[in-house]
Amino acid sequence: MNPPETIQGLLNTSLQYELYGNLVFQLNKDFRLANVDFDVESTILPDELKIQLHETVFQLIQNAFAEYLNLLYIIDVSETQIKSLDGSDTLKLSEQVTFLILKREWQKVWFKHQYK
Repeated sequence: MNPPETIQGLLNTSLQYELYGNLVFQLNKDFRLANVDFDVESTILPDELKIQLHETVFQLIQNAFAEYLNLLYIIDVSETQIKSLDGSDTLKLSEQVTFLILKREWQKVWFKHQYK
């Protein structure tokens, strides 16, 4: 399966395959492992999840860069993909990183579902 190319597409795909709850669970789990304060209910709406995740990533980049890097490591976001992003606009950067985080978490959920 090819991963979706937008945050909204990814969230819609997770809903379509009825794996949205698993995606939220995986996000909470990995953020907890990285000791980052991000814990959302499994019933959170996709648009609200996107907003909260984006705000958290933005705050980490601005105020806790070491924790941000640790989170990317825990989630296993590709270093090459991160390095290819333009960091001149922090808001845009945080949105792109949010997508990369969701995409990687979606891959984990998808593979667990396919090969369980």
